[in-house]
Amino acid sequence: MQRRKTNPRLISLIDLLLSESAKNNARIWKVVAEMLASRRRSWAEVSLNKIERYAKDGETVVVPGKVLGGEIKKKVKVAAFSFSESAKNKILEAGGKCIKIEDLVKMNPKGSGVRILV
Repeated sequence: MQRRKTNPRLISLIDLLLSESAKNNARIWKVVAEMLASRRRSWAEVSLNKIERYAKDGETVVVPGKVLGGEIKKKVKVAAFSFSESAKNKILEAGGKCIKIEDLVKMNPKGSGVRILV
């Protein structure tokens, strides 16, 4: 039997992702919810270098986990469960945006044009 998460923000986020996925027929949110529902040890930890390498300028990226520091020059909108302070500062310096996954789901319920990075 799988143990339920205890973080209230995480529980509400997973519930929101699953309901929006079913309501809008957007499989991307179900995939992100499944990743966040897995063990914390297997969550994504993505560096800014990886975002710089794989994301296009002006693109929206979702990270089901934490974004860590590095170097970035592209103007990218990044949604994640959490950010390190250096990652947040460098994304804003490059002209990008740091947002919560909840906000991205509300802005783009269909999930179109969003790339998952793990």
